[in-house]
Order: sequence, then C-alpha cells, then structure tokens
Amino acid sequence: MAPAEDDISIDEKRVYAGSAGRTDAYVATGSGIVRVSLSADKIGAFDMVARDAARDVAVLARDGRADLVVAATPDGLSVAPVDDDPDFALVDDDPAVAVGVAGGRDDALLVAREDGAVERVEFAGGETAVASTTPLGTVADPRAVDGALVAAADGVFRVTGDAVENVGLDDARDAAGAGMPLAATGAGLYWLGNGWMSVREGGADAVAADGDGHAMAVVDGDLLAHADAGGEWDDETWAVADLPVDETAVALGYGPGLSVAVTDAGTLCVDAGDGWRHQVVGVRDVEGVALAVVE
Repeated sequence: MAPAEDDISIDEKRVYAGSAGRTDAYVATGSGIVRVSLSADKIGAFDMVARDAARDVAVLARDGRADLVVAATPDGLSVAPVDDDPDFALVDDDPAVAVGVAGGRDDALLVAREDGAVERVEFAGGETAVASTTPLGTVADPRAVDGALVAAADGVFRVTGDAVENVGLDDARDAAGAGMPLAATGAGLYWLGNGWMSVREGGADAVAADGDGHAMAVVDGDLLAHADAGGEWDDETWAVADLPVDETAVALGYGPGLSVAVTDAGTLCVDAGDGWRHQVVGVRDVEGVALAVVE
C-alpha cells in the first residue's frame, strides 16, 4: 500500500512529482472522498480526505486563487481548497446529486439537486463561500453534470444563459461537455452532430472527454477510448481499452496528459500515453472522479 499522506513531507512530494508535475485525483465514494497523488502514470500516496458520503466531485480551477474541490453530498455542497491538507466544509444544506464546472464562466459551477433543480453556483473572490446561486430550471432524476450539459432520466439538457433546455435522448446517465458533446444513455453512446448520432448500442453508464479529441466511455461494461481521428466520432474511431484489472470502470476523468478510470472494486487506473498502471485504493461505491493540478 502507498504510504499515508501524513508520512510524506511537502519536499518529498515535490521530489516525487518531478518534472512531470503532480496531479491529485479526488474520488467520490459512498464512504467519503479519497485523494490519490499522480505524477504522469506514477501513482503515489492516497488517503481519505473527507469521511462523509459524496455523490459526485468537481474541481474548479481559478486564475490567481486557490482551486476548489467541490463535492455533491446528501447534506449539500461540500467545498475545500486544493492543497496538501484540504478541509471540507458544507456551504449549503440543499442535498446535491451532481456537480460540474460551468463552461465559460470563472468561479461558476453547475449543481443538480436531489429534487431535480439545476443551479449555477458562483464563489466569492479567493474564498470558499458561495457568492450567488442562480436557479436555472428543473429536470427529472438528474444523474450527471459536465460543462453546460446535464444528464437526467428525461434526457440531456443544455444550460443556455439562465435556463436549461432539453436537447434530446432518454435515460441519460452521463454526459461530457468538453469539446464534442457526448452522452451515455441506457440505449447507447451518442455524439452530437446533425442531431444525436449513435456510436455504440448497449447500456452506456459513463463518459468523459478532455476537449481535445480524446474521450472514454463505458458501454456494456467495456471501456472504450476515442482518439482524435480528423474530427470523426463514429463507431470506427472508438476501440476497446483493456484495463490491467478484470473490473468494470464506473468513473472516468482527464487531467493534463492523463486518462483516469476508477473501477467498481475501487482500483484507480491511470494512462499517461504508455499504457495503464493501477493501484487499489480500497473503496467501494465509487460515484465520480475529478483531477486537480497541484504543481
């Protein structure tokens, strides 16, 4: 097992990160939030940094101010600065099920609440306190938020201005709003061209993209990977990616030069371009993952 975070000094973390820098993966689980330190495809220390159940997690990068880790929890939004000792604290008491960074707005997140309400939440200056909350609309049984997209039981919704609009599909389980819009639904994986175009039929449960032509999705338990192929997104541009463990990926994320998949058995897998490496982090009920650049 990797050494506990408390056993590694700040100087040692910098040596560990080396020229590749350090990225922290925050994994939301039913028992709390686990932070895993990464340097390229090297997996370092991991520890539980919050012990309350988390349904989703997002990292809000902010210019000139501390980045924020924000978790959607049954008790509301829980927020901490990205640092070596994050201290999570509730900033509201409205149960949340999904959270994501709102595209194109600094200091803004989109939050889906347990009752289906979708809100834009903005933070004040360099603080973790909420500056404003703007109601945007309501969806049925929200499942995921990414960029301007919300995945819900009644389809995929896009936030436009101060409203949400239905843009089609049914039983949307996840969405990727960076670059080409993608949706994972009970019927399959789709990309948005002239309407929603089918990539692969089957039960699609998760999808993520880096906005630069790379994406991953889980369809019928298989992890699919897309690489930029001249801007094409149809079935031929996706291929099954073999993880180093016989487990199903349930949470997907991207960092600078990194692809991350976390499995249902609590194994974190990372690929920096030379194949997958993995580490068992000892958690179940994985709900989401978000990556923060530390140094």
